[in-house]
Amino acid sequence: MKNLSALLRPIMFAEAISYLVLLTVAMPLKYIWHMAAAVKIAGSIHGALFVAFCIALQQACLAGRWPTSRAALIFLASFVPVLPFFLDQRLREWTDTETSA
Repeated sequence: MKNLSALLRPIMFAEAISYLVLLTVAMPLKYIWHMAAAVKIAGSIHGALFVAFCIALQQACLAGRWPTSRAALIFLASFVPVLPFFLDQRLREWTDTETSA
């Protein structure tokens, strides 16, 4: 079975990219060019990916017996648009530690 924390990384990336698209593409389309459908579409995609991210984070935390502080750091990083990309190396280290243990 695939390591759950390794599954978290691609979901985290997809969620972070969808957040950036929502902020940098869809929001300007809505407020500058009055295309509200852009936010509806991008927001729906981002919302679904955020829910998937939360579920994957919970499963990885339970399976890896992560401390609450690690889970909180990863969760809070999802609210800052580029922070998940910087957190990726750390998550990879945690994943490697889990698989070698």
